[in-house]
Amino acid sequence: MTVAASSSDSIARQQRGTIIAIVAGLSLSLGIFAAGATAGFRINMTASEPLGLWRIRPLGRPVSVGDLVFICPPVTPQFVEALARGYLRRGSCPSGIAPLIKTVVAIDGQRVEIDKDVRVDGRPIPKSRVERTDGNGRVLRAYSGGIVPAGNVFLHSPYTASWDSRYFGPIPASGILGQAQEMLTYAP
Repeated sequence: MTVAASSSDSIARQQRGTIIAIVAGLSLSLGIFAAGATAGFRINMTASEPLGLWRIRPLGRPVSVGDLVFICPPVTPQFVEALARGYLRRGSCPSGIAPLIKTVVAIDGQRVEIDKDVRVDGRPIPKSRVERTDGNGRVLRAYSGGIVPAGNVFLHSPYTASWDSRYFGPIPASGILGQAQEMLTYAP
């Protein structure tokens, strides 16, 4: 055997070892990610709520005002446009959008009024200023207001630029996956 052949074999073994290590690492990472998703863990990468690791906990009761929830948005023109504009990420919901983390501020039968901010049954919702344009100067159309229909919820996030019910209106409570619980988060 020559030195060149021996050196070639050594390099080939090192390359195989590197490839095996990369494949094993990726497999382990995917396994951890899948196990976490199955256990209800999600990573929030939007500023609507603190960034980081969250957990979906079963609600176990009817939704009520004040609940912070994970919810799958329905397939509507507003959500299709929001995805195209980059307000939302693709994800595991039937709509193809990632679940939203929002606070329920009104449930069926409550009156929502929208002007410069949001009021529910005459009570102002803190940090609910309605923007007329997004960060890129595109027009935002506010929800017209009214009574929240049966089986629907009105959602809010205190983040000024949040895409929430101020713009898309009430959505079906049937999309609620559970309560949102912060696990390891960071509020920038």
